[in-house]
Amino acid sequence: MLRIHFTAEDLLRTRLAAGPAPLIELGMAVATLQRGDPVFARWARRTRRPRAALPLFELIPPTAAGPLFVDPVSDGFDDGLDRVLSTPDAYARAEILRACRPTPWTRGLADHDSGAWRILEEALRSAYDAIIAPEWPRIRASFDADVAWRRTLLAGGGIRETLTGLHPGARWNGTTLEFDVAGESEHTPGGRGVTLLPSSVWTGRPLVGTHSDGSMLLVYPSLTPMPLVDTDAGDALAALLGPTRAAVLALLVDDRTNGEVARRAGISAASASAHAKTLREAGLVVTRRAGKAVLHVATPLGLRLLDGA
Repeated sequence: MLRIHFTAEDLLRTRLAAGPAPLIELGMAVATLQRGDPVFARWARRTRRPRAALPLFELIPPTAAGPLFVDPVSDGFDDGLDRVLSTPDAYARAEILRACRPTPWTRGLADHDSGAWRILEEALRSAYDAIIAPEWPRIRASFDADVAWRRTLLAGGGIRETLTGLHPGARWNGTTLEFDVAGESEHTPGGRGVTLLPSSVWTGRPLVGTHSDGSMLLVYPSLTPMPLVDTDAGDALAALLGPTRAAVLALLVDDRTNGEVARRAGISAASASAHAKTLREAGLVVTRRAGKAVLHVATPLGLRLLDGA
């Protein structure tokens, strides 16, 4: 069980991150490449892993629980890399000893050997160029789609509903947010709040770290994993729901039957019915009977989502 103990001050200071963090996405991607997640299977097969990048796989395991200094929060790759390379010696050594299997290279990092740290720098540069940089537009689209959805939840259900929506089975126990995951872990933001950061290349449990502003960092899987993002979607709503389902929701600002939706969206009636069912289960559409007709229309939540997009 992962537990986060909130105070009123923490809830007031909880916020969504302003953008994806390049080095955190790199760390999540390195972990995901080792996990065999079927959603990422095709992407993993075609993703290059340059020889210079391979040392990162010694540092970051499939659980993504590697040394915390390797993937700091930053707006860009270069400033994040500067933060990695300026890690205080004592902190770097403690994290290496905590998180890494001892090898000649990791021992060199722990002892702050200059050659070992040059290998780390080259590994980060090479891995970023091969793994993250080519996918950055889709990573950004996934981030934007998730944040748009969380803002809609925040407006409709408040911070409590928004936080329980981060992971299946999340629940409140008083002012403690509990995630039903393996292992026991307790965290206290200490009045500094929590920064929520969706990751488009991670499908595992929520992960806790520290944001550069001192708040607790909570990394969680974005609603739409990067391989499923349609780069031609054109907006965050289409990236979140898929282009066809987003188009169906947009049509349902007025009451429409399956047949009307099908004709206007250029899809079959069966497909229109299936999309309406999915949107209804997500709370974005309601369905009612009017005589023999079945009518669908967007809910207030669905309308807010359209308006925000």
